[in-house]
Amino acid sequence: MTLTTSQPRQKLTLAQFVEQLPDREGCYELVNGEIVRKLATRKHEIIAELIADSFKDEVKRLKLNYWVSGRIAIATETKDGVAQGRNPDVSVVDRDIWEANPSAYSALFEPLQVAVEVVSTNWEDDYVDKLDEYQRFGIREYWIVDYLAIASRSYLGNPKEAAIFVYLLDENGVYGSQIYRGSDRIISATFPELNLTVEQILKA
Repeated sequence: MTLTTSQPRQKLTLAQFVEQLPDREGCYELVNGEIVRKLATRKHEIIAELIADSFKDEVKRLKLNYWVSGRIAIATETKDGVAQGRNPDVSVVDRDIWEANPSAYSALFEPLQVAVEVVSTNWEDDYVDKLDEYQRFGIREYWIVDYLAIASRSYLGNPKEAAIFVYLLDENGVYGSQIYRGSDRIISATFPELNLTVEQILKA
């Protein structure tokens, strides 16, 4: 995924960001008060869609009260109190929250149940910045899908190997993580019967 920023301008609020979203290809985030365009590769999109479809299948099969989408902006905040507008590659939200205001734009100020980020060249955004913001926001389950094995060895080991990290909030609001590789079945607290392996995702 390639990130491109707009020209320097007045810092935007999340409400202004939602109102001013450009009508062109790509999805967008509000980062440090500026609109940032996210351009995903086809492989990136394929992986995100496979995960979203797997979640949707579970929602339908088990009649779960969730809404799954790749087009939801969420209101997060940095440790310094700067408002951000993030757009996870896959979002799972309580359907009652989603349907509470059907005329609103697809932006949420309530925590998601699950956020999934498919890692690209700007990997530190997912492993550091978004991890911190999503924990603070109270997102219960956060997946980092590093299919390119692009993060540093401190995360992926040596030699580096593609992996999926699943972070779960504990009772103190702090993330604990589990790493999955190869033929590992990914364990999800939200979708405990999910039958999806790292290999299946990598071969998408």
